[in-house]
Formats: sequence, C-alpha cells, structure tokens
Amino acid sequence: MSDINQAHKDRLMSDLHSVVTEAESLLRATAGAAGEGASELRAKVQASLDRAKHNLADLQDAAVEKARAAGRATDLYVHEKPWQAIGLAAGVGLLLGMLISRR
Repeated sequence: MSDINQAHKDRLMSDLHSVVTEAESLLRATAGAAGEGASELRAKVQASLDRAKHNLADLQDAAVEKARAAGRATDLYVHEKPWQAIGLAAGVGLLLGMLISRR
C-alpha cells in the first residue's frame, strides 16, 4: 500500500513541478501586458508560485529523508540479523523467479 502512496506522491510532485514551470513561462510571456490589473495579477501568481516551489522543495526533502531512514533501518536489520535477511532475499528471489517463469 505504501508503494501506491509513494507513486501518488511522486506523481503529485511531478505534476506540481510541471504546473510551476508552465506558470513561470506564462508569466514571462505576459510580462509586456499593460495595465494595473495585469501587473497585480502577475504579482499574485508569482507569490503563489514561490509558495508552491517552497512546498515542493519541502516535500522533496521529506521524501529523501524518509528514503534515507528506510535505508538506515534496512542496513541495521541486515547487520543485526544477517541470516534472516539472506533467507528473506532468497524467498523473494524464488517467488519472483516462479512468477517470471509462468509468463
């Protein structure tokens, strides 16, 4: 289930990054538009983009930290219980081999 959640988070981060990039392009393209309303709107959009970039960076930092924590936990487990880790890896390999051979 966490793989599905991670996939959703990755997709959300990718989509948010795309939106930020496209909005920045739109701001650059409309930079010459005249009028007080246009410049006020550009300022609001730029502020929203800055917040979105900050939130995206925070989300990426959190994802990286979770991955590092999972790696540390796995490393600790393997060092504390090497035979269980070898058995688990062999079991997973056997299961994957059986699934692949059925195709």
